[in-house]
Amino acid sequence: MADISASTLTIDAPVDLVQKAISTIEAYPEWSTSTKSVSVESRDDQGRAQTVKMSIDAGVMRDHVVLEYDWSKAPSEISFTLDDADLLTEMSGSFVIKDNGDETTDVTYSLTVALSMPVPAMMRTKAEKATIDLALSQLKKLLEG
Repeated sequence: MADISASTLTIDAPVDLVQKAISTIEAYPEWSTSTKSVSVESRDDQGRAQTVKMSIDAGVMRDHVVLEYDWSKAPSEISFTLDDADLLTEMSGSFVIKDNGDETTDVTYSLTVALSMPVPAMMRTKAEKATIDLALSQLKKLLEG
C-alpha cells in the first residue's frame, strides 16, 4: 500500500453546508476541474451515492474509475475506495469534516493512489498533493464565493 497524502483547509462556511457539498458527489464536475463526469450507479437506503463511475483528469492521474463510497462515519467522514479503473490499481481517500464552532469548518482530504505503471514515489506523492490542494481550494471557492 502506498503512503497517504493529506491536507487540511479551513472553510468559512457552516459545517452543514460543507457536508452537503462533499456529499453531493454528482455535482463535483460543477466545481472540481479534475472531475470531468460522474454517474451514480447505486445508492444506499438513505439515497446517498454508493457506487459511482467517474472520469478524472488530474495531471498524471487520468482515468475512468468506479468508486465505492462508505458513509458509516458520515456526516463527519466520507470515504471511498477503488472498485475498478482503466489505469489505477489503487485509489482510496476520505474527507474528514470538523465543525470549529464558529461558522468555520476544517476539511481534511486524504488520498492514496497507485498506478499500473511504475511511477517514482516522489512524483506520485507530488501528484496526490496537487490533486488534494486543488480540490480543497475549489471546494473553498464554491462555499465562500
